Amino acid sequence: MTSVDELFKKPTLPSGSFKRKFEAPDAQQAYKSTKLSHTASPNGTHTNGALVEDAPDDDDDPEAGPELPPEDEEDEEGGRFFGGGVTKDAAEALDYIDQQEPETYTEERIDSSWLRRLAVSFGKKVTKNAELRARHGSEPQKFMASEADLDAEIKSWSLLSEHPDLYTEFAESEAVGMLVGLLAHENTDVAIGAIEIISELLDEDVEAEPKQWDALVAALLDADLLDLLMSNLARLDEDNERDRSGVYHSLAVMESLAGQQAVAEKVGQENVLLWLCNRVRKPEKTVSQNKQYAAEVLQVLLQSSPLLRRRLAVDLDGVDLFLQILAAYRKRDPPKDTHEEEYAENLFDALACIVDEPDGKTKFVEAEGLELCLIMLKEGSFSKLRALRLLDHACGDQGQAAVEACEKLVDAAGLKTIFSMFMKKADSATVEHVLGIFSSLLRLLPGESASRIRTLAKFTEKDYEKVTKLIHFRNDYSRKVGAVDEQIKQDRAQLSSEEAEDRADEWLSRRLDGGLFSLQTVDMILAWLAAEDAGAKALITKQVGAAAIKASLQDQLDGLDGATSEEEDTRDMLGTLSSCLD
Repeated sequence: MTSVDELFKKPTLPSGSFKRKFEAPDAQQAYKSTKLSHTASPNGTHTNGALVEDAPDDDDDPEAGPELPPEDEEDEEGGRFFGGGVTKDAAEALDYIDQQEPETYTEERIDSSWLRRLAVSFGKKVTKNAELRARHGSEPQKFMASEADLDAEIKSWSLLSEHPDLYTEFAESEAVGMLVGLLAHENTDVAIGAIEIISELLDEDVEAEPKQWDALVAALLDADLLDLLMSNLARLDEDNERDRSGVYHSLAVMESLAGQQAVAEKVGQENVLLWLCNRVRKPEKTVSQNKQYAAEVLQVLLQSSPLLRRRLAVDLDGVDLFLQILAAYRKRDPPKDTHEEEYAENLFDALACIVDEPDGKTKFVEAEGLELCLIMLKEGSFSKLRALRLLDHACGDQGQAAVEACEKLVDAAGLKTIFSMFMKKADSATVEHVLGIFSSLLRLLPGESASRIRTLAKFTEKDYEKVTKLIHFRNDYSRKVGAVDEQIKQDRAQLSSEEAEDRADEWLSRRLDGGLFSLQTVDMILAWLAAEDAGAKALITKQVGAAAIKASLQDQLDGLDGATSEEEDTRDMLGTLSSCLD
């Protein structure tokens, strides 16, 4: 029989043993295993004797385990075992303590006085550490204590993020400059601590009023935040976990500042954009969180500012960079729900922002971006819809750059691929982008040019099957928008004219969600086809009716104010198309 000493004897570990994180056993599973195993004993060993059921039923046998406490010893708490587990003397001592006057605790108020006290204390800690470092630069042991105090004081500013009503007063204090100045501290841990606090103060979850947020941002920028941020990034090594955290919070600060155009253009200095481009191109075996985040910050900056889009396209050759990176996804899909998938998605979005600009379109065509997108449409899976979106953006808008993109699409044999996608069953996003490309081709390709004639031939071939499918889509969109219009009509009947005017934007949003934009795009395409081809006009007039399409064109005209030259051109175009339907 195994002795008690042997049961509690330390096991002999093999040579070269290693430490591992303790994994608590599953108590329920252990209990089940002892219940299910008919040879299991309470200590987990197996017996070779009779089963428990075979044991004689003898009530006189002594029970195993410790003896139960006598019933008359149970106290009011449920007994020694089930109660608090304290002795009588200890219980009397606790009762005595409870009878004494309790110590009162007053929660510190976070107000202007707290802010001023913390600012003074923070300033002293910064000054003391700087003095000790200057005096004992070669003897770290003499200033490390002050450095620890400073690090703790930096963390104290975290409370400020819960009280944005103090942001304006904080922005006016000298503490802002001192906090930003710590980004240049010799100890990178102190600098990273300052970055983390700044990131926390600017976080989108902070419920700050616009004036409060603007005051803080202005103070941070005036304190040379961006230059110090970039200087600090240059010395951080992402192989080190702490430095990697510093890069992440630096990116968070950039993202927080990138939401407004005016601020984004200050953030998007050439050195910032260059650093972000270098970070997204940095080779990694597995795409890291920081690499993905850098792509996301780039996308946010480019979405916020046309100036930054042009700067990246022209000055930094960003279009070619993005195309080189995205070429890896021609056939290969990034793993699902990974940083790499989000990374690729952000780069596609960033490139779509760039090609919205004329300079971006030109660079996109020169770098053979259209050809790459057509390859993705044929061979890609993850990249397929995103490449189609890129083509839609590249061919959209007006101007010579858009015309060249449309002509390049036709010359690169893109019509076959685009029309093939149109004729197959596709989701709504795919159909919308295809319709956008059709609209751009019909509007921008020069009249009587070979590329325009080839495009029109695609619509008319096989007994106008493409026109017939356009009419089918038109009927679907019209039905959906009509249902929304009927609901709006009922809502309008119950409101006064002022109330109806207040809800005009909401109703327009509901109509757009119902498919209004796609309906108008289809009607514009059908109007172009009716103006260009007699057979198409006869089919459209018979199955849709000229009046319905003219009403849609007029609706689009009513939404234009002619404030820009592009809108004025659109107004002239819609008017001409409407007259062709007479």
